[in-house]
Amino acid sequence: MVTLITGGSGSGKSAYAESVITDFGDYERIYIATMYPFDEESHARIRRHRQMRAKKKFQTLECYTGLKDLKVPAGSCVLLECMSNLVANEMYQDQGAKEKTVEEVMEGIRSLAGQARELVIVTNEIFSDGIQYSPETIQYQAFLGQINQEIAKMAVNVTEVVYGIPLCHKNERKEGQKI
Repeated sequence: MVTLITGGSGSGKSAYAESVITDFGDYERIYIATMYPFDEESHARIRRHRQMRAKKKFQTLECYTGLKDLKVPAGSCVLLECMSNLVANEMYQDQGAKEKTVEEVMEGIRSLAGQARELVIVTNEIFSDGIQYSPETIQYQAFLGQINQEIAKMAVNVTEVVYGIPLCHKNERKEGQKI
């Protein structure tokens, strides 16, 4: 099943997403990291996050582009973080999908959803600031918005985290199923 978690920067969405995965129980936990390491600061951040997740029994897989080709253990609980990075990578990395970003990413999401017991996807709320952007950024927002909408349609649970408080927008889980 698919769960979509969104929120602004620093909202607590990542910690909430990790707790959702750990609350599913003692299944194999896979963390798909999409942040491309551009500099030493990002490498240090990645090392720190790997150490934090290891304590929660996550196995980390790095995937910057080509999500559809990624294989995860059947029946695992997968945390994909984050959609915003993945979309940017697909749009701007040399090996990325460019104008086919939406199709490529959604193919990857459907593939992962078919392999995993649970797929939790973290994305960012970047659409409410009202600032005028360059055409390139507007295209990025359009792709991310379309992908977020498609994931929300297929998700059984959609939660927005605001100031560390999860606000449920959609919950189609059957009684007795964990979120």
